[in-house]
Amino acid sequence: MDYIIKDEKLELIYEHGKGAWTYHLRIRNSKNIDGKWGDIKVSGFVDNYKIEARNLAPIKGEDKMLSINGEIRKAINKKGGDIVTVTLYLLSNQEKVTEKEILETFKEAGVLKAFEKLHDEDQKEILGKIASTKSEDKQTKVILKFIDQLSKSNN
Repeated sequence: MDYIIKDEKLELIYEHGKGAWTYHLRIRNSKNIDGKWGDIKVSGFVDNYKIEARNLAPIKGEDKMLSINGEIRKAINKKGGDIVTVTLYLLSNQEKVTEKEILETFKEAGVLKAFEKLHDEDQKEILGKIASTKSEDKQTKVILKFIDQLSKSNN
């Protein structure tokens, strides 16, 4: 898994008057990730809240920022100054597969129930491995590998 950060404790920063960026996270050690606005997408978790294909804001020479909107803050019950646990992995421009699409594929393959029986951490790991695979070809192979493993656990 190619994580940008994994299970790191970050402060939910509040800066009045920054619009969508009033509440945000600074993603440590991310200043060397290249890309302009819209090019740098991440998926992962803030506490146990799943985020998918969210933009990181590039700031020249500084670590990137991830906006944390009201929906997320309400779901995790956090406010500015609180500490959250963050796991993020970078999506390439070709990676637009969502958790919903992966779960639909598992359902079609008859392995969704086996997937749902796994611990949350194992589910996160599988979804992360699929989403972080760089090419569509390799992503398909990873999905098929997990379908095969899950079908064997069904028996």
